Amino acid sequence: MALDLYEHNANAYMAAYEMMDKYGKAAIVHPTGTGKSYIAFKLIEAHPNEMIIWLSPSEYIFKTQRESLLRQDQDFPLQNVRFYTYAKLMCSTPEQLNQIAEQNPTYIILDEFHRIGAEFWGESTQRLLALCPRAKLLGLTATNVRYLDNNRDMAEELFDGHVASEMTLGEAIVRGILPAPKYVTTVFKYQQDLARYQSRVDNLRSPGIQDVNQKYLDALKRALEQADGLDRVFAHHITNKSGKYIVFCSGKEHMDEMISHVPEWFAAIDTKPTVYKALSDDPATDKAFAAFKADNSKHLKLLFCIDMLNEGVHVAGISGVILFRPTISPIIYKQQIGRALTAGDSATPLILDVVNNFEGLSSISGLQNEMTAAVQRLYANGEGDKIVTDRFEVVEQVHNCRVLFEQLQSSLSSTWDHYFSEASIYYAENGNLDIPRRYKTPMGLSLGAWLQMQRQIRSGKCTGSLTEQQIERLDSIGMRWDSYNDLAWTRGLAAAEQYYAKHGDLLVPVGWVTDDGFLLGTWVCNRRAEKAAGKLDDDKIEKLENIGMVWDAFSEKWERGFAAAAQYYAEHGNLVMPVSYTTKDGLRLGVWVRNQKQTYANGTLQQEKAARLEDIGIRWEQNNYDFQWSEAYAAAKRYFEEYGSLNVPIAYTTADGIALGKWVARQQYARNNPGKSNCKLTPQRVALLDAIGMQWEKPDPWQHRYEQAQDYLQEHGNLLIPAKYKTDDGIWLGRWLYEQKVLLRKQSPKLNADKIDKLRKLLGEEPTEKVG
Repeated sequence: MALDLYEHNANAYMAAYEMMDKYGKAAIVHPTGTGKSYIAFKLIEAHPNEMIIWLSPSEYIFKTQRESLLRQDQDFPLQNVRFYTYAKLMCSTPEQLNQIAEQNPTYIILDEFHRIGAEFWGESTQRLLALCPRAKLLGLTATNVRYLDNNRDMAEELFDGHVASEMTLGEAIVRGILPAPKYVTTVFKYQQDLARYQSRVDNLRSPGIQDVNQKYLDALKRALEQADGLDRVFAHHITNKSGKYIVFCSGKEHMDEMISHVPEWFAAIDTKPTVYKALSDDPATDKAFAAFKADNSKHLKLLFCIDMLNEGVHVAGISGVILFRPTISPIIYKQQIGRALTAGDSATPLILDVVNNFEGLSSISGLQNEMTAAVQRLYANGEGDKIVTDRFEVVEQVHNCRVLFEQLQSSLSSTWDHYFSEASIYYAENGNLDIPRRYKTPMGLSLGAWLQMQRQIRSGKCTGSLTEQQIERLDSIGMRWDSYNDLAWTRGLAAAEQYYAKHGDLLVPVGWVTDDGFLLGTWVCNRRAEKAAGKLDDDKIEKLENIGMVWDAFSEKWERGFAAAAQYYAEHGNLVMPVSYTTKDGLRLGVWVRNQKQTYANGTLQQEKAARLEDIGIRWEQNNYDFQWSEAYAAAKRYFEEYGSLNVPIAYTTADGIALGKWVARQQYARNNPGKSNCKLTPQRVALLDAIGMQWEKPDPWQHRYEQAQDYLQEHGNLLIPAKYKTDDGIWLGRWLYEQKVLLRKQSPKLNADKIDKLRKLLGEEPTEKVG
């Protein structure tokens, strides 16, 4: 059956198809949740006999999109689609990129194309596009502007501004494409921000101005102290007590802290909420995410995640999102909101915006402004009938706080003289005003943006006025009126010249940072990307080539890797090393050797390179998995020799970083579940493990703890186990014994007759009489 699109997507598809036919490329900028991926699927359906390449940030995104599609149409044709991630392109050799290009794709789909602005992903993607000049490009994203990357417009860079359809999140809500949410704002941590702003007020030089700002700050403190705690906010607004909520966190430590508060914050809703965790680099995430999606219990369900569901992945039946992650990126902010908004859903999702910093108090205003602009535009275009709603419910617990904060900000930072004073201080400390646009002073003043505005005002690119006196004052502290891009080029070239003078080449490691903090490795990579895209001036090309610039860094990097491998062979007599092995000068040689083996196995390693590697002892048949297994086995043998068993706690990690507890558990699982594990457990390895006491069957947990209690009694002469006592394998023995005493006293059915007798004997009580 033919794929039916929502009206907004059908219109976007037709516009994009016509634009690709005319210009060879088209971008679609629609917010998260509106079904952009189905536009690409429609293109695939319309061209079943054409080769199509789909590029995406991750396999996970494409996998979930595909699953969603096949739930609607199991017979949808995807046999002509080849899927690759941007990361895979980045790791591909020129030969491998050529192989991809030789498939002669008619169309290339660039999913989440704003991500191609990333340094390495962009370079490798541009290489592939250059190898496929006849392929037509379809780009999909929710936000084409990289706000934290000098506001780069990726629709302009990749598609020459050919945007077939553009829609903001606010417009999608106004038109009823996405449901209007209930938006609740509250505050969580603000003490550090208060201290920072108190410092700014204390540093004001005028006593009169200082008094005014102190009054604003004191009022803000009082308002924050009167705000409800999160337990009351959640209890009041989370009305679906068995709903599913996604909780966004900023990092593993932050997520663990938030989870620790679950009993405190959600007790009034559900005393036993189900908590799931999703981390982008955790192999257990797939299982947890699947369980979360399938969970239809009556309990509250909370999925805590980090960098996992920001883009491209949707979950059906989401009741809302809780935003704990502080971010200044409009892209991430809108993507997180989008997890709760899905086209065609009539429910009112809940967005709980838990503000972590003062700057976040105004985050909702951006969405409200988008809705206002959309309403005005639709009326102006005679499309007022498309307006479904012009507002959504906002519960601002922090309204007074926001107003007071904005007044404080305005009072602290509004005058030209105040910015000039900060610029003077920066110049006195650094000797220049070459400041990036995003730079803020230690007190939070956006000095970089202000200086850029002065340049734009003087050049006529921005409204405003600068007096001759103000220009002279800025000149007196070293103001350079060039654009920031020109300043960055000058600084980058100077840093490159210094690197060349010291090292004799311009093969700058990607993460190289100069002593004064300049990201030279990134700068050099970006120049290569500009050259590949034809956007680097001939004059700049010549200047870089004069100091040893290598435009094709692949061959140079291979030679550097080979030289390091030859040195390793000279020292060790082989090329057997962990994947994690890194040379003293920072070259990841273990990864490089593994890549050569993979390239050789794929048949794409040049014969001349293979022969050179064989001369220095590479063994193609030996894989890193075998080496890692042998390394872990040696650690297990040492553990057995020290402790007399392989009862390794699951969290146990050796001093040199081997997760031995998890490794032992994987071997047990592989033996007991043949065919279900990726672990290669040969009969020889089973014999080796048997020799060091491997127990393939897990012991009964109750019996295991009982025997540990017996050992404690024999060693100490009593069962007065301290509360903090923990066995070698991580068991809180005192807590277990206390629980057994309670069960024994209550005659709980959880204890059978055998366990009761054993406990009474352990505790010195008379055993129960056996009948019959």
